[in-house]
Amino acid sequence: MTVLIVGAGPTGLTLACDLARHHVPFRIVDKAAGVFPGSRAKGLQPRTLEVFEDLGVLDAIQAGGEPFPKFRLYHGREVVWERTVSEMLGSPRLTASPAVPYPDTWLIPQWRTEEILHAHLTELGGQVEWNIEIIGVTQDSTGVTAHTADGEIRADYLVAADGGHSTVRKALGVGFAGDTFETERTLIGDVRADGLDGRFCHILTGNGAVGDRFSLWNLPDSDHYQFVASMPADQVPDLTLDGVRRLCADRSGRTDIHLHDLRWISLYRVSVRMVDRYRVGRVLLAGDAAHVHSSAGGQGLNTGVQDAYNLGWKLAAVQAGADPQLLDTYTAERMPVASAVLGLTTQLHRQDFHGGGAPAIHQLDITYRNGPLALDDRSEPGELRAGDRAPDGLSSSGTRLFDAFRGPHHTLLAFDAPTPDLGVHAIAVPVGEGYDVAPGTYVLVRPDGYVGAISESAEVIGKYLRR
Repeated sequence: MTVLIVGAGPTGLTLACDLARHHVPFRIVDKAAGVFPGSRAKGLQPRTLEVFEDLGVLDAIQAGGEPFPKFRLYHGREVVWERTVSEMLGSPRLTASPAVPYPDTWLIPQWRTEEILHAHLTELGGQVEWNIEIIGVTQDSTGVTAHTADGEIRADYLVAADGGHSTVRKALGVGFAGDTFETERTLIGDVRADGLDGRFCHILTGNGAVGDRFSLWNLPDSDHYQFVASMPADQVPDLTLDGVRRLCADRSGRTDIHLHDLRWISLYRVSVRMVDRYRVGRVLLAGDAAHVHSSAGGQGLNTGVQDAYNLGWKLAAVQAGADPQLLDTYTAERMPVASAVLGLTTQLHRQDFHGGGAPAIHQLDITYRNGPLALDDRSEPGELRAGDRAPDGLSSSGTRLFDAFRGPHHTLLAFDAPTPDLGVHAIAVPVGEGYDVAPGTYVLVRPDGYVGAISESAEVIGKYLRR
Protein backbone atom coordinates (compact mmCIF):
# COMPACT_ATOMS: atom_id res chain seq x y z
CA MET A 1 0.00 0.00 0.00
CA THR A 2 1.23 3.48 -0.89
CA VAL A 3 -0.09 6.81 0.38
CA LEU A 4 0.34 10.04 -1.57
CA ILE A 5 0.40 13.15 0.64
CA VAL A 6 -0.29 16.40 -1.22
CA GLY A 7 1.10 19.36 0.69
CA ALA A 8 4.25 19.64 2.82
CA GLY A 9 3.06 22.07 5.48
CA PRO A 10 2.77 21.06 9.16
CA THR A 11 -0.18 18.73 8.47
CA GLY A 12 1.44 16.89 5.59
CA LEU A 13 4.84 16.67 7.29
CA THR A 14 3.30 15.33 10.52
CA LEU A 15 1.47 12.63 8.58
CA ALA A 16 4.62 11.76 6.62
CA CYS A 17 6.65 11.38 9.81
CA ASP A 18 3.95 9.22 11.37
CA LEU A 19 3.66 6.97 8.30
CA ALA A 20 7.46 6.67 8.14
CA ARG A 21 7.69 5.35 11.68
CA HIS A 22 4.84 2.94 10.93
CA HIS A 23 6.81 1.79 7.85
CA VAL A 24 3.94 2.67 5.51
CA PRO A 25 5.21 3.48 1.98
CA PHE A 26 4.34 7.04 0.98
CA ARG A 27 5.23 9.97 -1.24
CA ILE A 28 4.82 13.59 -0.19
CA VAL A 29 4.73 16.32 -2.84
CA ASP A 30 4.32 20.10 -2.79
CA LYS A 31 4.06 22.69 -5.54
CA ALA A 32 6.41 25.07 -3.67
CA ALA A 33 10.17 25.07 -4.13
CA GLY A 34 10.82 24.56 -0.43
CA VAL A 35 9.75 25.46 3.11
CA PHE A 36 7.90 28.79 3.19
CA PRO A 37 10.07 31.48 4.87
CA GLY A 38 7.33 33.32 6.81
CA SER A 39 6.32 32.98 10.47
CA ARG A 40 2.58 32.51 9.75
CA ALA A 41 1.08 30.28 12.50
CA LYS A 42 3.36 30.72 15.50
CA GLY A 43 1.68 29.14 18.54
CA LEU A 44 1.83 25.44 19.40
CA GLN A 45 -0.80 24.32 21.89
CA PRO A 46 -0.09 21.88 24.76
CA ARG A 47 -1.68 18.91 22.97
CA THR A 48 0.48 19.52 19.90
CA LEU A 49 3.59 19.58 22.09
CA GLU A 50 2.57 16.13 23.36
CA VAL A 51 2.13 14.91 19.79
CA PHE A 52 5.54 16.28 18.85
CA GLU A 53 7.11 14.59 21.86
CA ASP A 54 5.67 11.28 20.68
CA LEU A 55 7.01 11.93 17.19
CA GLY A 56 10.49 12.66 18.56
CA VAL A 57 10.81 16.36 17.68
CA LEU A 58 9.92 18.08 20.95
CA ASP A 59 13.52 18.80 21.96
CA ALA A 60 14.10 20.64 18.68
CA ILE A 61 10.76 22.47 19.01
CA GLN A 62 11.68 23.63 22.51
CA ALA A 63 15.16 24.66 21.43
CA GLY A 64 13.69 26.66 18.52
CA GLY A 65 11.00 28.48 20.49
CA GLU A 66 10.14 30.03 23.83
CA PRO A 67 7.19 30.40 26.21
CA PHE A 68 4.45 32.57 24.77
CA PRO A 69 5.16 36.17 25.81
CA LYS A 70 2.77 38.55 27.50
CA PHE A 71 0.72 41.08 25.57
CA ARG A 72 1.71 44.71 26.15
CA LEU A 73 -0.70 47.50 25.23
CA TYR A 74 0.68 50.95 24.43
CA HIS A 75 -0.94 54.39 24.34
CA GLY A 76 1.64 56.07 22.17
CA ARG A 77 4.90 55.36 24.04
CA GLU A 78 3.18 54.75 27.39
CA VAL A 79 2.60 51.15 28.52
CA VAL A 80 -1.04 50.77 29.59
CA TRP A 81 -0.91 47.14 30.76
CA GLU A 82 0.70 43.72 30.36
CA ARG A 83 -1.37 40.52 30.28
CA THR A 84 -0.87 36.80 29.68
CA VAL A 85 -2.60 34.88 26.91
CA SER A 86 -5.10 33.46 29.40
CA GLU A 87 -5.87 36.92 30.75
CA MET A 88 -6.38 38.27 27.24
CA LEU A 89 -8.77 35.49 26.24
CA GLY A 90 -10.54 35.20 29.56
CA SER A 91 -9.90 31.45 29.56
CA PRO A 92 -8.53 29.26 32.37
CA ARG A 93 -4.77 28.71 32.59
CA LEU A 94 -3.42 25.22 33.08
CA THR A 95 -0.71 24.37 35.58
CA ALA A 96 1.96 21.73 35.11
CA SER A 97 1.23 18.38 36.80
CA PRO A 98 2.17 14.72 36.38
CA ALA A 99 -0.86 14.38 34.09
CA VAL A 100 -0.19 17.58 32.09
CA PRO A 101 3.54 18.09 31.45
CA TYR A 102 3.19 20.99 28.99
CA PRO A 103 0.49 23.41 30.16
CA ASP A 104 1.41 26.47 28.11
CA THR A 105 1.30 27.58 24.48
CA TRP A 106 4.74 27.59 22.84
CA LEU A 107 5.93 30.37 20.53
CA ILE A 108 7.78 29.24 17.41
CA PRO A 109 7.45 30.53 13.82
CA GLN A 110 5.83 28.15 11.39
CA TRP A 111 8.83 28.05 9.09
CA ARG A 112 10.94 26.69 11.94
CA THR A 113 8.31 24.09 12.88
CA GLU A 114 8.26 22.96 9.25
CA GLU A 115 12.06 22.84 9.08
CA ILE A 116 12.17 20.67 12.21
CA LEU A 117 9.53 18.27 10.88
CA HIS A 118 11.25 18.18 7.49
CA ALA A 119 14.61 17.37 9.08
CA HIS A 120 13.02 14.60 11.15
CA LEU A 121 11.33 13.18 8.08
CA THR A 122 14.73 13.03 6.39
CA GLU A 123 16.15 11.20 9.42
CA LEU A 124 13.34 8.67 9.06
CA GLY A 125 14.28 8.08 5.42
CA GLY A 126 11.59 10.21 3.77
CA GLN A 127 11.87 13.21 1.50
CA VAL A 128 9.59 15.90 0.14
CA GLU A 129 9.29 16.12 -3.64
CA TRP A 130 9.15 19.87 -4.27
CA ASN A 131 7.95 21.70 -7.41
CA ILE A 132 5.22 19.14 -8.11
CA GLU A 133 1.77 20.63 -8.56
CA ILE A 134 -1.32 18.46 -8.60
CA ILE A 135 -3.75 19.67 -11.28
CA GLY A 136 -6.37 16.94 -11.05
CA VAL A 137 -7.36 13.74 -9.28
CA THR A 138 -9.21 10.65 -10.46
CA GLN A 139 -9.82 7.39 -8.67
CA ASP A 140 -11.20 3.91 -9.18
CA SER A 141 -11.81 0.84 -7.06
CA THR A 142 -8.11 0.01 -6.76
CA GLY A 143 -6.44 3.38 -6.25
CA VAL A 144 -6.02 7.09 -6.89
CA THR A 145 -4.30 8.88 -9.75
CA ALA A 146 -2.93 12.38 -9.17
CA HIS A 147 -2.34 14.27 -12.40
CA THR A 148 0.59 16.69 -12.73
CA ALA A 149 2.01 18.69 -15.60
CA ASP A 150 4.79 16.09 -15.87
CA GLY A 151 2.76 12.92 -15.58
CA GLU A 152 0.70 10.83 -13.20
CA ILE A 153 1.27 9.58 -9.66
CA ARG A 154 -0.54 6.41 -8.64
CA ALA A 155 -1.27 5.52 -5.00
CA ASP A 156 -3.66 3.40 -2.97
CA TYR A 157 -4.77 6.41 -0.93
CA LEU A 158 -4.31 10.16 -1.26
CA VAL A 159 -4.35 12.64 1.63
CA ALA A 160 -5.03 16.24 0.64
CA ALA A 161 -3.11 18.57 2.96
CA ASP A 162 -2.77 21.29 0.33
CA GLY A 163 -4.28 24.21 2.22
CA GLY A 164 -7.41 26.32 2.18
CA HIS A 165 -7.39 26.66 -1.60
CA SER A 166 -6.96 22.89 -1.98
CA THR A 167 -6.78 21.78 -5.59
CA VAL A 168 -7.65 18.24 -4.55
CA ARG A 169 -10.78 19.31 -2.69
CA LYS A 170 -11.97 21.35 -5.66
CA ALA A 171 -11.22 18.51 -8.09
CA LEU A 172 -13.40 16.20 -6.00
CA GLY A 173 -16.23 18.71 -5.80
CA VAL A 174 -16.33 18.56 -2.01
CA GLY A 175 -18.49 21.27 -0.45
CA PHE A 176 -16.71 23.95 1.59
CA ALA A 177 -19.58 25.69 3.31
CA GLY A 178 -19.33 28.68 5.61
CA ASP A 179 -18.74 32.42 5.58
CA THR A 180 -16.06 34.87 4.51
CA PHE A 181 -15.76 38.17 6.35
CA GLU A 182 -15.82 40.28 3.20
CA THR A 183 -15.70 43.68 4.90
CA GLU A 184 -12.37 43.19 6.67
CA ARG A 185 -8.83 42.20 5.81
CA THR A 186 -5.81 41.15 7.87
CA LEU A 187 -2.27 42.16 6.99
CA ILE A 188 0.52 39.91 8.22
CA GLY A 189 4.23 39.58 7.60
CA ASP A 190 7.72 39.55 9.09
CA VAL A 191 9.86 42.67 9.52
CA ARG A 192 12.69 43.94 11.67
CA ALA A 193 11.78 46.67 14.14
CA ASP A 194 14.01 49.07 16.05
CA GLY A 195 12.70 51.05 19.01
CA LEU A 196 10.85 48.39 21.03
CA ASP A 197 12.03 46.99 24.38
CA GLY A 198 11.36 43.57 25.85
CA ARG A 199 9.83 40.41 24.46
CA PHE A 200 6.09 40.88 24.11
CA CYS A 201 3.24 40.99 21.74
CA HIS A 202 3.53 44.76 21.40
CA ILE A 203 0.03 46.16 20.75
CA LEU A 204 0.70 49.63 19.41
CA THR A 205 -2.11 52.18 19.53
CA GLY A 206 -2.44 55.94 19.58
CA ASN A 207 -5.40 55.91 21.95
CA GLY A 208 -4.83 52.99 24.33
CA ALA A 209 -7.66 50.89 22.84
CA VAL A 210 -7.00 47.52 21.22
CA GLY A 211 -9.51 48.05 18.41
CA ASP A 212 -7.28 50.24 16.22
CA ARG A 213 -3.92 48.56 16.63
CA PHE A 214 -0.71 47.50 14.96
CA SER A 215 0.78 44.43 16.67
CA LEU A 216 4.42 43.36 16.59
CA TRP A 217 5.31 39.95 18.01
CA ASN A 218 8.87 39.06 19.00
CA LEU A 219 9.96 35.84 17.28
CA PRO A 220 12.33 33.50 19.16
CA ASP A 221 15.96 33.36 18.08
CA SER A 222 15.27 35.90 15.35
CA ASP A 223 15.70 39.62 14.72
CA HIS A 224 12.36 39.69 12.94
CA TYR A 225 8.93 40.47 14.38
CA GLN A 226 5.63 39.24 13.03
CA PHE A 227 3.30 42.17 12.40
CA VAL A 228 -0.49 41.81 12.33
CA ALA A 229 -3.09 44.47 11.60
CA SER A 230 -6.76 44.20 10.66
CA MET A 231 -8.60 46.84 8.69
CA PRO A 232 -11.71 47.51 6.61
CA ALA A 233 -11.48 46.05 3.11
CA ASP A 234 -11.51 49.53 1.55
CA GLN A 235 -8.57 50.79 3.65
CA VAL A 236 -5.86 48.31 2.69
CA PRO A 237 -2.41 49.94 2.42
CA ASP A 238 0.20 49.21 -0.23
CA LEU A 239 1.73 45.77 0.33
CA THR A 240 5.21 47.27 0.57
CA LEU A 241 7.60 48.18 3.36
CA ASP A 242 6.62 51.84 3.01
CA GLY A 243 2.95 50.90 3.23
CA VAL A 244 3.58 48.92 6.43
CA ARG A 245 5.61 51.79 7.90
CA ARG A 246 2.81 54.28 7.25
CA LEU A 247 0.21 51.97 8.79
CA CYS A 248 2.37 51.45 11.90
CA ALA A 249 2.95 55.20 12.30
CA ASP A 250 -0.72 56.06 11.75
CA ARG A 251 -1.95 53.54 14.31
CA SER A 252 0.76 53.96 16.96
CA GLY A 253 1.26 57.72 16.68
CA ARG A 254 4.99 57.05 17.05
CA THR A 255 7.98 58.07 15.00
CA ASP A 256 10.63 56.26 17.04
CA ILE A 257 9.87 52.76 15.70
CA HIS A 258 11.86 51.97 12.57
CA LEU A 259 10.67 49.04 10.45
CA HIS A 260 13.04 47.52 7.90
CA ASP A 261 14.02 44.28 6.14
CA LEU A 262 10.52 43.11 5.15
CA ARG A 263 10.85 39.33 4.81
CA TRP A 264 7.34 38.52 3.58
CA ILE A 265 3.89 40.06 3.55
CA SER A 266 0.40 38.73 2.94
CA LEU A 267 -3.14 40.07 2.94
CA TYR A 268 -6.00 37.70 3.65
CA ARG A 269 -9.71 37.55 4.27
CA VAL A 270 -10.91 35.65 7.32
CA SER A 271 -13.04 32.69 6.27
CA VAL A 272 -14.92 30.24 8.46
CA ARG A 273 -15.51 27.15 6.34
CA MET A 274 -15.33 23.38 6.53
CA VAL A 275 -15.91 20.45 4.22
CA ASP A 276 -19.11 18.46 4.16
CA ARG A 277 -17.11 15.21 4.23
CA TYR A 278 -13.55 14.22 5.11
CA ARG A 279 -13.38 11.19 2.84
CA VAL A 280 -14.26 10.63 -0.80
CA GLY A 281 -13.44 7.02 -1.64
CA ARG A 282 -9.67 6.70 -1.41
CA VAL A 283 -9.06 10.42 -0.86
CA LEU A 284 -9.00 11.97 2.60
CA LEU A 285 -8.82 15.67 3.51
CA ALA A 286 -6.79 17.14 6.36
CA GLY A 287 -5.74 20.49 7.80
CA ASP A 288 -6.74 23.69 6.02
CA ALA A 289 -7.94 21.65 3.05
CA ALA A 290 -10.75 20.50 5.34
CA HIS A 291 -11.33 23.55 7.55
CA VAL A 292 -10.32 27.22 7.66
CA HIS A 293 -11.11 29.80 10.30
CA SER A 294 -9.85 32.87 12.13
CA SER A 295 -6.33 32.72 13.54
CA ALA A 296 -7.69 33.93 16.90
CA GLY A 297 -6.75 31.45 19.61
CA GLY A 298 -4.00 29.77 17.57
CA GLN A 299 -5.99 26.68 16.57
CA GLY A 300 -5.38 26.17 12.85
CA LEU A 301 -1.93 24.58 12.61
CA ASN A 302 -2.62 22.57 15.76
CA THR A 303 -5.89 21.18 14.45
CA GLY A 304 -4.20 20.15 11.21
CA VAL A 305 -1.40 18.37 13.07
CA GLN A 306 -3.97 16.40 15.04
CA ASP A 307 -5.94 15.56 11.89
CA ALA A 308 -2.76 13.97 10.61
CA TYR A 309 -2.08 12.18 13.88
CA ASN A 310 -5.57 10.73 13.99
CA LEU A 311 -5.25 9.48 10.43
CA GLY A 312 -1.69 8.14 10.43
CA TRP A 313 -2.14 5.12 12.67
CA LYS A 314 -5.39 4.21 10.92
CA LEU A 315 -3.72 4.14 7.50
CA ALA A 316 -0.99 1.99 9.04
CA ALA A 317 -3.59 -0.39 10.46
CA VAL A 318 -5.23 -0.74 7.05
CA GLN A 319 -1.86 -1.50 5.50
CA ALA A 320 -1.40 -4.18 8.18
CA GLY A 321 -4.70 -5.82 7.22
CA ALA A 322 -7.42 -3.95 9.12
CA ASP A 323 -10.77 -3.36 7.43
CA PRO A 324 -10.51 -0.20 5.26
CA GLN A 325 -13.74 0.95 6.88
CA LEU A 326 -11.51 1.94 9.82
CA LEU A 327 -10.75 5.06 7.77
CA ASP A 328 -14.38 6.13 8.13
CA THR A 329 -13.69 6.72 11.82
CA TYR A 330 -11.37 9.56 10.80
CA THR A 331 -14.40 11.50 9.58
CA ALA A 332 -16.51 10.50 12.59
CA GLU A 333 -13.87 11.65 15.06
CA ARG A 334 -12.40 14.73 13.42
CA MET A 335 -15.41 16.48 11.84
CA PRO A 336 -16.96 17.36 15.21
CA VAL A 337 -13.60 18.70 16.34
CA ALA A 338 -13.33 20.94 13.27
CA SER A 339 -16.85 22.22 13.82
CA ALA A 340 -16.08 23.09 17.44
CA VAL A 341 -12.85 24.84 16.45
CA LEU A 342 -14.71 26.99 13.93
CA GLY A 343 -17.11 28.05 16.65
CA LEU A 344 -14.31 28.76 19.14
CA THR A 345 -12.17 30.82 16.77
CA THR A 346 -15.15 32.82 15.54
CA GLN A 347 -16.06 33.63 19.14
CA LEU A 348 -12.48 34.73 19.88
CA HIS A 349 -12.31 36.75 16.66
CA ARG A 350 -15.47 38.68 17.54
CA GLN A 351 -14.43 38.97 21.18
CA ASP A 352 -11.20 40.65 20.02
CA PHE A 353 -9.24 40.37 23.27
CA HIS A 354 -12.07 41.66 25.44
CA GLY A 355 -12.27 38.62 27.73
CA GLY A 356 -15.63 37.08 28.40
CA GLY A 357 -14.88 33.56 29.57
CA ALA A 358 -13.70 32.02 26.31
CA PRO A 359 -13.31 28.23 26.10
CA ALA A 360 -9.84 26.81 26.61
CA ILE A 361 -7.44 26.81 23.65
CA HIS A 362 -5.02 24.10 24.85
CA GLN A 363 -6.82 21.27 22.96
CA LEU A 364 -6.22 18.80 25.80
CA ASP A 365 -9.97 18.52 26.25
CA ILE A 366 -10.66 17.30 22.72
CA THR A 367 -12.42 13.96 23.01
CA TYR A 368 -13.82 11.19 20.82
CA ARG A 369 -16.32 10.02 23.44
CA ASN A 370 -19.29 8.18 21.99
CA GLY A 371 -17.34 7.75 18.75
CA PRO A 372 -17.08 4.48 16.81
CA LEU A 373 -13.79 3.49 18.48
CA ALA A 374 -14.71 4.33 22.10
CA LEU A 375 -15.61 1.37 24.34
CA ASP A 376 -16.30 1.81 28.06
CA ASP A 377 -18.32 -0.98 29.67
CA ARG A 378 -17.99 0.11 33.32
CA SER A 379 -21.24 0.40 35.21
CA GLU A 380 -20.04 3.64 36.84
CA PRO A 381 -17.67 5.52 34.50
CA GLY A 382 -15.42 8.12 36.10
CA GLU A 383 -14.14 11.44 34.83
CA LEU A 384 -11.78 9.74 32.37
CA ARG A 385 -13.77 8.14 29.57
CA ALA A 386 -12.97 6.14 26.45
CA GLY A 387 -12.23 8.65 23.70
CA ASP A 388 -10.40 11.09 25.99
CA ARG A 389 -6.76 12.06 25.81
CA ALA A 390 -4.66 9.64 27.88
CA PRO A 391 -2.93 11.64 30.65
CA ASP A 392 0.74 11.36 31.51
CA GLY A 393 1.81 9.81 34.82
CA LEU A 394 3.96 7.02 36.22
CA SER A 395 3.75 3.24 36.02
CA SER A 396 4.18 0.99 39.04
CA SER A 397 7.88 0.67 38.18
CA GLY A 398 8.33 4.44 37.87
CA THR A 399 8.30 4.57 34.07
CA ARG A 400 6.75 7.71 32.67
CA LEU A 401 3.54 6.85 30.81
CA PHE A 402 4.29 9.13 27.85
CA ASP A 403 7.56 7.23 27.45
CA ALA A 404 5.61 3.97 27.41
CA PHE A 405 3.15 5.40 24.86
CA ARG A 406 5.87 6.73 22.54
CA GLY A 407 5.89 4.90 19.25
CA PRO A 408 3.43 3.40 16.75
CA HIS A 409 1.77 0.92 19.10
CA HIS A 410 -1.18 0.45 21.43
CA THR A 411 -0.43 0.40 25.16
CA LEU A 412 -2.45 -1.48 27.78
CA LEU A 413 -2.48 -0.01 31.29
CA ALA A 414 -3.35 -2.51 34.01
CA PHE A 415 -4.45 -0.66 37.15
CA ASP A 416 -3.64 -2.85 40.14
CA ALA A 417 -4.37 -5.84 37.92
CA PRO A 418 -2.39 -8.62 36.20
CA THR A 419 -0.89 -7.68 32.83
CA PRO A 420 -2.39 -10.08 30.27
CA ASP A 421 -0.75 -11.09 27.00
CA LEU A 422 -3.01 -9.51 24.36
CA GLY A 423 -0.30 -8.90 21.77
CA VAL A 424 0.24 -5.28 22.81
CA HIS A 425 2.65 -3.55 25.18
CA ALA A 426 1.20 -3.85 28.71
CA ILE A 427 2.35 -2.20 31.92
CA ALA A 428 1.17 -2.16 35.53
CA VAL A 429 -0.04 1.21 36.81
CA PRO A 430 -1.25 2.32 40.25
CA VAL A 431 -4.54 4.17 40.47
CA GLY A 432 -3.63 7.84 40.65
CA GLU A 433 -3.89 11.34 39.23
CA GLY A 434 -5.61 11.59 35.86
CA TYR A 435 -6.88 8.01 35.93
CA ASP A 436 -9.93 7.81 38.18
CA VAL A 437 -10.50 4.09 37.66
CA ALA A 438 -11.14 1.31 40.11
CA PRO A 439 -8.46 -1.29 40.91
CA GLY A 440 -8.68 -4.14 38.43
CA THR A 441 -9.42 -1.84 35.47
CA TYR A 442 -7.73 -1.97 32.08
CA VAL A 443 -7.22 1.13 29.92
CA LEU A 444 -6.16 0.67 26.31
CA VAL A 445 -4.32 3.67 24.82
CA ARG A 446 -4.30 4.08 21.04
CA PRO A 447 -1.16 4.96 19.04
CA ASP A 448 -2.34 8.59 18.89
CA GLY A 449 -2.49 8.89 22.68
CA TYR A 450 -6.27 8.63 23.08
CA VAL A 451 -8.08 6.07 25.21
CA GLY A 452 -9.66 3.44 23.01
CA ALA A 453 -11.24 1.19 25.61
CA ILE A 454 -11.78 0.94 29.38
CA SER A 455 -12.97 -2.28 30.98
CA GLU A 456 -12.54 -4.41 34.05
CA SER A 457 -12.27 -7.43 31.75
CA ALA A 458 -9.08 -8.27 29.87
CA GLU A 459 -11.19 -10.44 27.58
CA VAL A 460 -13.25 -7.40 26.54
CA ILE A 461 -10.05 -5.52 25.71
CA GLY A 462 -8.84 -8.49 23.68
CA LYS A 463 -12.06 -8.58 21.66
CA TYR A 464 -11.77 -4.84 21.06
CA LEU A 465 -8.25 -5.25 19.69
CA ARG A 466 -9.27 -8.13 17.43
CA ARG A 467 -12.18 -6.05 16.08
